[in-house]
Amino acid sequence: MSENQAGSPWWLRGPAHARDVSEEQVHTDPAARRRLKLEIGIVLGLSLGMSAIYSVVSIIAKLTREGGLSAQTSTLNASRSVRPYLDLTYQLLDIFSTLIPVLLVLWLLAGDTTRWAARLGLDRTQRWRDVAYGAGLAALIGLPGLVLYVVGRNLDITTTIVASGLDTHWWTVPVLVLQAVKNAVLEEVIVVGYLMNRLRRLDWPWARVIAASALLRGSYHLYQGFGPFIGNAIMGVVFAEWYRRGGRVWALIVAHTILDIVSFVGYQYLDHLPGWLGIS
Repeated sequence: MSENQAGSPWWLRGPAHARDVSEEQVHTDPAARRRLKLEIGIVLGLSLGMSAIYSVVSIIAKLTREGGLSAQTSTLNASRSVRPYLDLTYQLLDIFSTLIPVLLVLWLLAGDTTRWAARLGLDRTQRWRDVAYGAGLAALIGLPGLVLYVVGRNLDITTTIVASGLDTHWWTVPVLVLQAVKNAVLEEVIVVGYLMNRLRRLDWPWARVIAASALLRGSYHLYQGFGPFIGNAIMGVVFAEWYRRGGRVWALIVAHTILDIVSFVGYQYLDHLPGWLGIS
């Protein structure tokens, strides 16, 4: 166990056998720093940074409508067509196109970092440990997240979240699972693996790096209301701190995938949810 893990709670320690991420190679050349800042801006502009901007516009629009946030809905997996196979085609195209920035990020990381996959915890050498840690992180995040959602709706700071707007077809569950995997890969690779690596290369202190990662995660969920913003920002702190302490991005992808599969598939097929959840 590294020094920065000693005395910390088990759920923030990360696996003791993981690589140390406490130090990243810092760019000191002004031209290299400007190029790195531009790279970060382009990557976020093509992915979750732009999603955050749309989310801010969306929450402003909802706040300026009549009625509170709890009376409005946010649909996470909307149907794209009344024709089933056309809808399926749109869903698959959405999944594929959304993952293009991930390929860009992996290409950028591979171009200037030796053993980049192992350094970010994206290699496959510890797959069962990643699954175990991911399941534990999902359990840690899941129940408090549900409680925060209920509280947020009662306080009128959270919209009604429709986790699946798809009709029931033979392909519905596979598509929802793929959407969950897509979300997990996109967010954890970019918001944790890529962004934290790049900000450390700009010599940002860890507290600032973790705050930036967490705030970005919360901001592109803001369209769902202030409750999900807070909940996802807290989740972002936990995930970013896990990574800092030697955790692996694969474990975060597993945790995120589990959370989204439970939300999406559970919503699709549980027709009679308890009324106090405020889920319709």
